[in-house]
Amino acid sequence: MVYYQRYHQWRKGDVPFVCENNKRVARPKLLFLVLLSFISFSFILAPLFFTSAPTLSLLYSFGFEDEGVVSTSDVYASVCSSVSNGSICCDRSSIRSDICVLKGDVRTDSASSRITLYRSNVYGSQVIGASGENDEIFQHEKIKPYTRKWEKSVMDTIDELDLVTKGENSAIHQKCDVQHDVPAVFFSTGGYTGNLYHEFNDGIMPLYITSQHFNKKVVFVILEYHDWWISKYENILPHLTEYPIIDFRGDNRTHCFPEAVVGLKIHDELTIDASLMGRNKTIRDFRDMLDQAYLPRIRGLIQEEEHETQLDMNISALSPSAKTKIETTEEKRDVKKPKVVIIARNDSRAILNEDSLVKMAQGIGFRVEVLRPQRTTELARIYRALNSSDVMIGVHGAAMTHFLFMRPDSAFIQIIPLGTDWAADTYYGLPARKLGLRYIGYKILPQESSLYNEYEKSDPVLTDPDSVNNRGWEFTKKIYLDRQNVKLNLRRFHKRLLRAYYYSMAKKNGRLQHQNQ
Repeated sequence: MVYYQRYHQWRKGDVPFVCENNKRVARPKLLFLVLLSFISFSFILAPLFFTSAPTLSLLYSFGFEDEGVVSTSDVYASVCSSVSNGSICCDRSSIRSDICVLKGDVRTDSASSRITLYRSNVYGSQVIGASGENDEIFQHEKIKPYTRKWEKSVMDTIDELDLVTKGENSAIHQKCDVQHDVPAVFFSTGGYTGNLYHEFNDGIMPLYITSQHFNKKVVFVILEYHDWWISKYENILPHLTEYPIIDFRGDNRTHCFPEAVVGLKIHDELTIDASLMGRNKTIRDFRDMLDQAYLPRIRGLIQEEEHETQLDMNISALSPSAKTKIETTEEKRDVKKPKVVIIARNDSRAILNEDSLVKMAQGIGFRVEVLRPQRTTELARIYRALNSSDVMIGVHGAAMTHFLFMRPDSAFIQIIPLGTDWAADTYYGLPARKLGLRYIGYKILPQESSLYNEYEKSDPVLTDPDSVNNRGWEFTKKIYLDRQNVKLNLRRFHKRLLRAYYYSMAKKNGRLQHQNQ
């Protein structure tokens, strides 16, 4: 019979014990505990009396004082941090996602949505028949490899995988078509994929954490594979894996791996919507990785633009005019101005007086660029625009995730429609501040909302949005997210924009002074 030990976290009041040959061992005697405590206490106090201050600093560097660093090892510290060969371990303790680790002879079968782990014929006290006829399943787990475990409605749409262990003699019925010498990570790009916020929060960032654990020596196997997703993140993926990505459903061959991780494991604080986003080194490393990922493509874009500019100059040289000289002079002067990027929405929560906003920003002294991101928009182009900007303006929504592309110390003005206060600050405001951005929230008045013309002035939709939100997500989505546009009070908004301008100019002057020194 095979024995499995259930993971148990000790709690105050529990009776600690260990198992030896299925027998419970009694607690040590009180005297022994006192002696052991005295010895341990002596070791703890010894540095206070016999070491210098630098030694104490070294002790604190291991995490006792500085909670600002969360290492990759912290992320993987779980019941499955050490898995014996020939076994499956599943960690279901996180509210965000389940994760299972299979170690040994791992083989895929996409037709039956199954991943099989073949283990040695002799496993503990269990001997499996050597004839190869024994196809008994010794362990069976089910998992949906997506990181919104708590949200039943979306998890119901995610494909489920069966994970099983069998004896090695059964492997003769499932021969390897492709043999890999590195582990695999299985995950889904279903669910909310298509929404930029969720693509980063539920996919790219957890995948980044997982890939760091393997140092890119890993094969990604994707359920609910999308060609457009691969194209969209083609600059990032080579920094996460060195190997071609496999479409689990589209590739019917049997792929064999020495190890497999099913699901994406991430520390609960390493997400966009985490309030402690900026307290760890990992998120800064993620930001640096984005720079490395997009830099080559951005250089290519610059070269393309320089080539086009040179062609235009050659044409202008054939018929020079005073107008051309004036335009060239103005372009040089504009480079010294701070740059603001306005993220424009194409559906709901649009800025109805966007043209007036652009003119006002130009009047203050900004160079203005308006971006209208589409699903097919190349992220490198958006990255370049925002990474070279001083200020980003946008109405609350998934596109605000682009704040990840901004340089630290840049300014981010988020326009907050009615009924979105909590989400705006939780998902974007607080993380932006933690990432080092100068965050300015602009909460609109009822008169600035298109809903003002649809409801009575005393209606709770206008006067008490929290009471509407408390009725359920469907009301929030239908009223505040899908049916609301914004017409800014430009005189009121001018104060925020002017604040961002002065901040940006001070920052630019500070840079120039620093360079001159």
